[in-house]
Amino acid sequence: MLFTEWNLEDAMAVRYEEGLEDGKEEGRIDEKLEIARNLLAKGMTPEFVHDITGLDLETIAGLDNCR
Repeated sequence: MLFTEWNLEDAMAVRYEEGLEDGKEEGRIDEKLEIARNLLAKGMTPEFVHDITGLDLETIAGLDNCR
């Protein structure tokens, strides 16, 4: 049987890294949404926006309806 000692500092460091990665992912999504809004405002088609951002067409349609 493998015994490991629980260490609060190690647990906090792991949680910090996980939080950092979560924040980076949220930032990437927010950036894609901003780009999509800008492209739609310039008259680009939802299909073109999908090709550029990788966002699904349903999400893009929701952005298009917000204008």
